[in-house]
Amino acid sequence: MTTPAVPALPAAVLEAERRAVERSFAQSCCAPTGPLLAVLAASVRPGGRVLELGTGVGVGTAWIASGLVGREDVEVVTVELDEELADAVRATDLPVTVLTGDAVALLPGLGAFDLVFADALGGKWTGLDLTVAAVAPGGVLLVDDMDLGRYHSPEDRAAVTGVRETLLGHPALVSAELAVGTGHILSTRRPA
Repeated sequence: MTTPAVPALPAAVLEAERRAVERSFAQSCCAPTGPLLAVLAASVRPGGRVLELGTGVGVGTAWIASGLVGREDVEVVTVELDEELADAVRATDLPVTVLTGDAVALLPGLGAFDLVFADALGGKWTGLDLTVAAVAPGGVLLVDDMDLGRYHSPEDRAAVTGVRETLLGHPALVSAELAVGTGHILSTRRPA
């Protein structure tokens, strides 16, 4: 039996990973989050919208874009608090809109999205209700960094526990914990 070949990383992902190394940026999403983002992005309906909270150097953004190759019918918006990091991603050829600012402050004016990736403290540890509200009916929310073993301070552990309890118990969501990578919670918003 032949082992199937592992596909090469998309060029945009490799470029973003180089930016992470150059900037000593250690908060980028890692396996299996990236490929999962590509799969979820590929399933977004025609004319749909994708939101990423926490652009960083654009690794997650590049994975999202790789799932949308050949599709110009999906709008991708990413939010980054750090202007320098946002500018670095704006300088790429990724087909995304990069907003700079606090996700919690920006969320109320952004509208609804078919896929939301919450990868920043703002919109996850704070303002989670705004993030959930931004998920369109039938849309998907992916929250990473939910593995409690990654956190040592009682405050951080309490924040992650609060996010977990909110998502798993939210009446508008169907959620599942994925105990892979940094720990994920994958949720779908129930139709209205």
